Parts: sequence; structure tokens; C-alpha cells
Amino acid sequence: MMRLWLPLCIIGIWGIIALVSPVLRLTPNTVELTHILVEPSQDYWFGFDELGRPIADRLITGARTSFLVSLSVVALGILIGGILGIASGYFSGWVDQVFVRIVDIMLAFPGLLLAIALAGALGPGIENVVLALVIVGWVGYARLARGQVLALKHADHIVAAQAMGATPWRIMWWHLLPLITAPLIIEASFGIASAIIAEAGLSFLGLGVQPPQASWGSMIRDGTRYMLVAPHLVIIPGLTLMAVVLAANLLGDWLRDWLDVKEPKKAK
Repeated sequence: MMRLWLPLCIIGIWGIIALVSPVLRLTPNTVELTHILVEPSQDYWFGFDELGRPIADRLITGARTSFLVSLSVVALGILIGGILGIASGYFSGWVDQVFVRIVDIMLAFPGLLLAIALAGALGPGIENVVLALVIVGWVGYARLARGQVLALKHADHIVAAQAMGATPWRIMWWHLLPLITAPLIIEASFGIASAIIAEAGLSFLGLGVQPPQASWGSMIRDGTRYMLVAPHLVIIPGLTLMAVVLAANLLGDWLRDWLDVKEPKKAK
């Protein structure tokens, strides 16, 4: 049970904090010169950063940033990739050939490097980060959906629906989509972890959210300059990032075992 409840608790706390943060009385951008680089203590559990800003408040604000980015990227990736993958696998022919070539081109570039290039071209900002990660991330969902559809579209109930005159869109929506939902959910759980890391990485490079808005990646970047005198500036957001990503991956592993998804046979 520990394998399930621990990641669920971490993800649940992360989500609740992200959702309720707007109504909390937080001061993530308040500068207190007397609190510069104050270490964690009984009064201040997480201490203060190089500008005297409370790390606890900035962690909570950063949790909302990572939450919004990861959910937006995964939701849009599933929507775009799922539609394209299902349509490509079902219609086959030249539609599938064009789709496969586009996917091959996208996969020719390393995902993170392509996201960095897109974020640099689009400019910094949370909206551009989401757009860049969606452009990179939809490919995985599309390939998964296509592979599942290719393995299922000749099943007896699909052939029966075609014989009864069901339209292609009805077959894809009512007969194929329910059968590939489980693999897509599992892929999404791992996609959340990847999106969190990608957003933190882009913010670390200065291509994500911009100051004074808080992000775990930018907090780690700013803290690296004070590692010798104030290591808590890096350790606290780093451990937080690691805990959430690890919890998302563990949850994905549990979902994969629980749903017992079998890999489809490769399409010829």
C-alpha cells in the first residue's frame, strides 16, 4: 500500500497547494533586507533567499506554476496527439504515411533541445513554455494512439460496427477511444513528470517564467550562486522538485501494473 499511498499523498498535497495558493496570504515577492540568506530555523522553516524573500511562499507559488504548466501540456498533448493518432491509424493509406513522416521528423530532434529552441524563438513566458512543450509532447501520445488503433481496428466488434453502417468518426469515438484510454492515462502520468522537469529546466535557463514570478527551476538557478553560504536555496526547491517528479513516476508505474496494459503488436 505504501507504493500507492505515498505518491498519491505527495501528488495530492501538490495539487491542493497549487489550487488554494491564490487565496492564501502569501508574500513571495516581498523583499526583507534583514532576512537576506537567513537559514531555516524554528521560526522560519524554509528560510529566505538572497533578496530576503520567504522561500516557503515562493515554493507554494512555484507549485502552482508547475501544476498549471504540466496539466496544460498533458491535456493539450493528449487532445492533439490522440486525435491525430487515432485518425491516422484508422484511415491508414496516404493519411498514415504523411503522419508517420511528420512524426519521424519530430523525433529526429531531441525533445528538450527542441523545446529550448522553440521557447527561445517564442520568447520567455508561461504561455510560450506551454506552447513549446505541447509542440514537442504531442508526438508521444499520437504514436501510442496510432499503435493501439492499428492493433484494434480489425477486431470483430469494429468490423461488425462497420458492417452495420457506423461512420468512421462514430467508430473512432465510441468503439476505439474507450479501448485506448487506459494506455493514454498511463502515458499522461509519466507526461506530467516530464512536463514538470521540462518547465523547471526552461526556467533554470531563463526561458520559462520570468522574475518576479516564482518557479522551482528559477529558484534553483538563483540559489546556485550561493551554494557555499546558503545551500538551502538549492536543496529545498531541488528536493521538492524531486519528490513531485518521483511521485508522478511511481503513480504511473502503479497505474501501468493495475491496468495491466499489454503492448500492441507492431503494425506491418
